Amino acid sequence: HVQLVESGGGLVQAGGSLRLSCAASGRTFSNYAMGWFRQAPGTEREFVAAISWSGGITYYAGSVRGRFTVSRDNAKNTVYLQMNSLKPEDTAVYYCAADSSWQTVPPRTPQPYDYWGQGTQLTVSS
Repeated sequence: HVQLVESGGGLVQAGGSLRLSCAASGRTFSNYAMGWFRQAPGTEREFVAAISWSGGITYYAGSVRGRFTVSRDNAKNTVYLQMNSLKPEDTAVYYCAADSSWQTVPPRTPQPYDYWGQGTQLTVSS
């Protein structure tokens, strides 16, 4: 069983930066692909970024590519989402998720992820 706890959300002005963290419990974290998703009010949860267990494969949604960077530190059981050049449309609750199926390629849809954090709010003001 894995527990995920996100942190680092908050209020930031457009153009600013913020880094989200997702701390995981469990000894097998380093075997799991990890994903970041977000959900704004009235919308479906959408893919933001994903990273393979080794960190060697990363994927990004088109809307954040070039602005966001996903990384992980398996020694610290933590995955990060560095967000730069933030826009008001990035405002959402951000969730991290873990895929325990040992896939090499990290999924880009919510369904394969079986562990989810509680979410952290990011608000970008214009």
